[in-house]
Amino acid sequence: MHFETGPYNGWRECLRLSDGVWELIAPTQVGPRIIRFGFVGGQNLFWEHPDQQGEMGGDEWRIYGGHRLWHAPEHPVRTYAPDNAPIEWDWNGERLLLRQPVETRTGIQKDIEIRWREGFIEVIHRLINHNLWTVELAAWALSVMAPGGRAIIPQEPFQPHPEALLPVRPLVLWAYTDMSDPRWRWGKRYLQLRQDPNISTPQKCGVLNRQGWMAYYLHGELFLKRFGYQPEATYPDFGCNCEVFTNAEMLELETLSPLVRLAPGATLEHIEHWSLHKVGALSEDEAAIADALWRQVQL
Repeated sequence: MHFETGPYNGWRECLRLSDGVWELIAPTQVGPRIIRFGFVGGQNLFWEHPDQQGEMGGDEWRIYGGHRLWHAPEHPVRTYAPDNAPIEWDWNGERLLLRQPVETRTGIQKDIEIRWREGFIEVIHRLINHNLWTVELAAWALSVMAPGGRAIIPQEPFQPHPEALLPVRPLVLWAYTDMSDPRWRWGKRYLQLRQDPNISTPQKCGVLNRQGWMAYYLHGELFLKRFGYQPEATYPDFGCNCEVFTNAEMLELETLSPLVRLAPGATLEHIEHWSLHKVGALSEDEAAIADALWRQVQL
């Protein structure tokens, strides 16, 4: 594993981790954020806001791009707490820890721990409650993907009527969700959402995803993130552990932990496993997607 520090896109100190095949970069002057993830020398699968690279300081929340950690349910004050201050970080030769100061608005502290595993990267998200009271929340991990690609979310295995009489999971819509929007593809095996720079209206939906994965396809490469599912847990947003959002600039792959009542001094962990795969040209055809996923990642 190679680790180094240096400038990146206007930030004077960023942290770069690479195994020679994949690389990720995290700034230290804002965050915690992972601003780049991709094959060495290849495209960044994450979006970088063109006007906010190198920015820091101030009280205004900035999206920056990359991968970030929030806490849910979404709220205009709690959720959009700025992460514009320098972070603490530590590399011990095996894991990289990124930790922000305690949020003054919320009393919550966020950290992200990154561990390179065999065939994937383990990304551990933590929320620590520094208040004197219990807070109900869920960890919310958002990967902001570069434009021009397509999100893929698995459906539950198909069963015909009348073999299957009971519902299998919720599909959750927002007030601005338009199911007739051409960027959606509501399939038997997959739910797909294209990012289109020419369409400005936002779209979002959420599901209870028991399959434990979601993916983003861009220019012959697939970003896959896996996550846990707890059958007895209560998830936010009418029971979602997996959500997708897009607008004209980017697309977000979002996962959520169960809702918990986090006691003073307690920590909530939410874990994702990331991997990158070269899959070549991949159409929206569901059989082609299933074949590519099976050949590349055994899904």
